[in-house]
Amino acid sequence: MAKTNNHRHPQAADKLALGILLSSLILGAEIAGGLISNSLALLADAGHVLADVAALGLSWYGVRQAQRAPTQRMTFGYHRVGVLVALVNATGIFVIAALIIYEAIRRLEAPAHVNSTIMTAVAVVGLAINIFVALRLRPESKLNINIRSAFWHASGDALASIGVIIGGLIIAFTGLNVVDPIISTVIALIIVFAGWDIFRDGLRVLLEAVPLHLEIKNVHDSIEKISGVQEAHDVHVWSITPEIHAMSAHVTVKGKEVGRLDAIRQSIEAMLRKTYDITHTTLQMECKGCGDGNPLCQLCVQPDSHDDHNPGNKTKSPKLKNE
Repeated sequence: MAKTNNHRHPQAADKLALGILLSSLILGAEIAGGLISNSLALLADAGHVLADVAALGLSWYGVRQAQRAPTQRMTFGYHRVGVLVALVNATGIFVIAALIIYEAIRRLEAPAHVNSTIMTAVAVVGLAINIFVALRLRPESKLNINIRSAFWHASGDALASIGVIIGGLIIAFTGLNVVDPIISTVIALIIVFAGWDIFRDGLRVLLEAVPLHLEIKNVHDSIEKISGVQEAHDVHVWSITPEIHAMSAHVTVKGKEVGRLDAIRQSIEAMLRKTYDITHTTLQMECKGCGDGNPLCQLCVQPDSHDDHNPGNKTKSPKLKNE
């Protein structure tokens, strides 16, 4: 069962701050090396590193915001700030990849001379630093989508550096400068796949979709298997973040079990935590169900209740026959 482990976030924030510093050093080195060597692959990687510096900064901000306590206006706290940051980071990956592919197509038409020695040397330094940053973030990446987006930025840079090194060696031994834009395109496609996975997870949270690891019917059926439960309806499952899942439901108990409402509720909550990793539950215990047999409900906008008290409203309510 996944846990949020908020007490680890201060440590993650420190790791992200170190990653920002190291990535900034890589950025400066790759921009200078790319211009001197005329390597698009190196400049492409520098563009990705630039996105990484911004991504790590946003991730650091998101982690710090998630630590803030709930307020009267933000009753769930600030956990979704991290989700928004992850979506921004993923979008940044797509933009950088598109720019890299565009420039690669131009260079395929007219390959430019590349200084493979400088290109390879700078990429080796970048690879070492990116591996260090990625390994530092890896433990927390399993617990938080925001940190996972930062981890994949660093990992993508490591893969890109490997690609640049391979390209530099091929150019050094064969003189085929066309390898440079080809490697750049491969780098772009790799980071797009990583960005899409993060974007999809974040979008599902904002749309309040059912978490991917469970089926709503299984949750409904599991509730109805609890001793004393007659039926469950109006079941909603969503995520505050990809790691924090919530559920609300109406639970009808059997008539003779009315005296055990609290015990039944506790049994349901324990089952949901253990089986489905749903840690935030709101259960309305009832003695009479809706009778339609549908575990879901149709949400609708209710008419404005203030209209009846508005003097300017000329619509009159129909009178009952017994009035």
